[in-house]
Amino acid sequence: MQLQQLKLTQYKNYYIDHFTFEERVVGIAGLNGVGKTNLLDAIHYLCFTKSYFTNSDNANVQVGQQGFRLEGLFDKDGEPFKIACIFRGQNKKEIWCNDLEYEKFSQHIGLFPCVMIAPDDVELIIGGSEPRRRWLDTLLSQVDAQYLQQLIVYNKVLQQRNSLLKQFAETRRVDNTLLDVLDAQLVPPGQAIFEERRTFLKSMLPVIQQHYLDISGTDEFLQLEYESPLLQMPFAEALHQSRSRDLATARSNTGVHKDDVVFLMRSEPFKQFASQGQRKSLLFALKLAEFDILRTHKGFSPLLLLDDVFEKLDARRMGALLEQVCAYDDAQLFITDTHKERLEEALNELDVMHQIISL
Repeated sequence: MQLQQLKLTQYKNYYIDHFTFEERVVGIAGLNGVGKTNLLDAIHYLCFTKSYFTNSDNANVQVGQQGFRLEGLFDKDGEPFKIACIFRGQNKKEIWCNDLEYEKFSQHIGLFPCVMIAPDDVELIIGGSEPRRRWLDTLLSQVDAQYLQQLIVYNKVLQQRNSLLKQFAETRRVDNTLLDVLDAQLVPPGQAIFEERRTFLKSMLPVIQQHYLDISGTDEFLQLEYESPLLQMPFAEALHQSRSRDLATARSNTGVHKDDVVFLMRSEPFKQFASQGQRKSLLFALKLAEFDILRTHKGFSPLLLLDDVFEKLDARRMGALLEQVCAYDDAQLFITDTHKERLEEALNELDVMHQIISL
């Protein structure tokens, strides 16, 4: 799969721009603020129907404009695909594939997979549980369309349940029958999500471990633990036990929306003692594992978007990362840097055909 052309209209700092990508490895060079990250984000939007950095489509509209349009021409297995994303403001959004509009955006997820690595992704390692759940859900949603549907149903019912709990708190009137109905609707997708996450993480750990060893250049042994309230008891029982607390706090305190993935080294929490170099190595190991798994399930390599990684890695780790990435001769790579000469030198050392775009 390869992205050949990209058109941006009123997207962030781009008014009307067009780019043609002629090589498998594309370097994007320019000073801070010229739009390197925005260009990668536009590619991500075409693949996921949303920005990597914000859930608000209004935030992606160029200042003073009412909406935006993105269009990309992909080649997948020799077949052309024109993907268009149009935001007209006021939450009016359309996604088109070869001039046919999707009825549901979820139909597009996983068809044009991509993996993005950005500076703030270190929150995957040192932050709370939400970034890790989001990372896992994003990966599984591209691999398994049924998982994505279960996640959509779960989040919709969870939102309804939380709204009902808030209503009970405001009116000081509780209807347990209504809660029973929502709990019954929440259990099946929640249990399915739990089982899929648990099975998937077991198979993913060896891939993460190997990439960590390759990037870090050490023999440090990583462990991974899946934390979920469903490990202790069935979901229905957990909801029943948590009801009094849920009513008191006006929110749902148990479920797969509280799950976490914990990384350990020498049986100690990784994020508490790991050096900056170790954290970066683990981050890239996670992303490369994501890349490998998508490649295995799809039968072709996803796009790989690397944003400003030269500023975050030492030369040895950077070399190890690029060497692994470029080893896949069917993978298209987009990489940004503020120093054109440094980017050119790194790509020349890998002896791969590449294209440099200066912004």
